[in-house]
Amino acid sequence: MKLFSLVFLRISLALLMLIWGLDKIVNPDHGVAVAERFYFGLMATGTIMPILGMLQVLVALLMIAGLWRRYVYVINAVLAGLTLAGVWQSVIDPWGWFLSGSNVLFFPSLIVFAASLVLIALRAEDTFCLDAKRKGA
Repeated sequence: MKLFSLVFLRISLALLMLIWGLDKIVNPDHGVAVAERFYFGLMATGTIMPILGMLQVLVALLMIAGLWRRYVYVINAVLAGLTLAGVWQSVIDPWGWFLSGSNVLFFPSLIVFAASLVLIALRAEDTFCLDAKRKGA
């Protein structure tokens, strides 16, 4: 059951990364709007968004395959952490009772970040991946 849970966690987090990466590729204007709203406008240009999207898609595909997890999981956690930092108001005050700009729909960013840390912590226990096949496990 633990192996199935880890594989499911890995693939579901990768699918989230894949969706957001594809969104940046097919709708760069949305990525720009998100960057302007939540990330102080950093890299908020239509030419950079598809490149960032392709990098996210690459991370997602590597996660699905379970390849280079030592590095890919950390990259995923950093991206999830940046997302969490961008919507911190929604985690502290999901209903916007005290902080303006909160949205309860962003609260799961905390859970996504925690799940990313779980993958890092239990990486060795997920043996249904290409990394394990490469090492002969």
